[in-house]
Amino acid sequence: MKIDLDHVLGTARAWLAQDPDELTSSELAAAIDAASDGSGPAVQALAARFGGRLQFGTAGLRAELGYGPLRMNRVVVTQAAAGLARFLVDTGRSRSVVIGYDGRVNSDVFARDSAEVMRGLGLEVTLLPSALPTPVVAFAVRHLDVGAGVMVTASHNPPRDNGYKVYLGQDDDGSQIVPPVDGLIADAIDAVAAGSITDLPRGADYTVASSALVDAYVAATAAIVPAPVLAPQEQPKVVYTAMHGVGWETARAVFAAAGFASPAVVPEQIEPDGAFPTVSFPNPEEPGAMDLAIARGLAVGADLVIANDPDADRLALAIPAVSDSGAPTYRRLSGNEVGWLLGWQAAVRASATGATGTLAASIVSSPALARVAARHGLEYRVTLTGFKWVSRVPGLLFGYEEALGYLVDPEVVRDKDGISAALSLLSLATELAAAGSSIAGQLEAFAAEFGAFASGQVATRVDDLSRIGQIMAALRSAPPSSLGGLDVLTVTDYVDGAEGFPPSDILRYDLTGDARVIVRPSGTEPKVKVYIDTVAETPAEAQRLVDALADAVRPLVS
Repeated sequence: MKIDLDHVLGTARAWLAQDPDELTSSELAAAIDAASDGSGPAVQALAARFGGRLQFGTAGLRAELGYGPLRMNRVVVTQAAAGLARFLVDTGRSRSVVIGYDGRVNSDVFARDSAEVMRGLGLEVTLLPSALPTPVVAFAVRHLDVGAGVMVTASHNPPRDNGYKVYLGQDDDGSQIVPPVDGLIADAIDAVAAGSITDLPRGADYTVASSALVDAYVAATAAIVPAPVLAPQEQPKVVYTAMHGVGWETARAVFAAAGFASPAVVPEQIEPDGAFPTVSFPNPEEPGAMDLAIARGLAVGADLVIANDPDADRLALAIPAVSDSGAPTYRRLSGNEVGWLLGWQAAVRASATGATGTLAASIVSSPALARVAARHGLEYRVTLTGFKWVSRVPGLLFGYEEALGYLVDPEVVRDKDGISAALSLLSLATELAAAGSSIAGQLEAFAAEFGAFASGQVATRVDDLSRIGQIMAALRSAPPSSLGGLDVLTVTDYVDGAEGFPPSDILRYDLTGDARVIVRPSGTEPKVKVYIDTVAETPAEAQRLVDALADAVRPLVS
């Protein structure tokens, strides 16, 4: 395709004229100079940066930092803030917003830009006082009864990324946005982007919240569990890592307020650091991300190793194990295993109090929780992926998704919360220790009570996004008749909507023996993901089936 150099240069110069950031504007100026002589690679590189814009969707915005409309920067964020403000005004919602940010590069800058622009457009704005976990923002939307909440974070994405997450208050109960709201906000952002951000009014008289707001989150979260049955010195020993994120100070305050001993920490990872110097990918699910935490666990003889991701909305757990050589090590539980345990805990407590309600999980999470709900006389609901859907289930008692997200008390936070989930696990582990058991013992008890479930995942990362569509199209045109020695009984394609779900790019294969394989593109990364679930007489047999299915599907998505 022939590139219109004059158009590209004109678009880039117009962007440069409104860019208030010294770093991105100098990078863009250099790129414009390099392309001005018509040099092929320089022109192509510049054209690629201005060949579209980040799409605002139900995950908000998320991308690598850099100049231009396809990266996260002050121009894009200012446009998003103004678009959100205009959406609130135009739809008659409360003209009020709370804004938070994490410890990533420029998160504080993006948050202040948002506060100034939204205030300039007439909104009542509350900015959180420091870098804080995402769950604090989700809590604040409900606690302050505002129209919307903004969290500047890229959660567990690579270090150079940042993002913009939006919650809606009042009738939406502080949940993340869902269609059609995302489209309406996107339209409002596009209208702003047609002009220059230099024309937007700004206001510096926004409110900076006091520590009382964080204290309210701490008190509300601490209250979700009963007082520990063991004194601090008798409780299971815990190691905690914030993975260079913002979870530690808030988590420590919550644990203390609830009566639990302060964990040992991973000192190299405990303070916020947007460079993430000890992890190449700050996601507890990634291989190696918990190595330092596990080493610390071995050093202190911990019973639990707990990790929050950088914005503390997710939780990972590892428990003592023995390696093949007989040496002590730790086994990281899957998101499904933690979800089973927390869901079972919620069901038992509901039964004890006579409470009714619903347990929920995303469509790609293990179906094991359905058996828990049935055994305890509770409803069970499957949702599309993402807590924007899980959090909106009526009568929700507990919800989770296999990607380390858990919602343990919808009355406090209507989103996944890695801090309240950690507290719930500490409470469960302490109760089990008092009864002479452990988390490992509880997993065995779960298998005996509900069946031996196992889950696994295969992920293919692509460099060319068109490859994702090709993979999904190939699976639709030639669906497998068997996988891993198991017959495919039914194929469910959600592309036009199915089972009450709106159209979604998901394929589900139900196999003999209650096994299941689900394939979908990732919503936040350039990946095709395959989710595998089995159930058998023993955990070993269930895992064998998972491994066989993984071997069978890997060539289909490569």
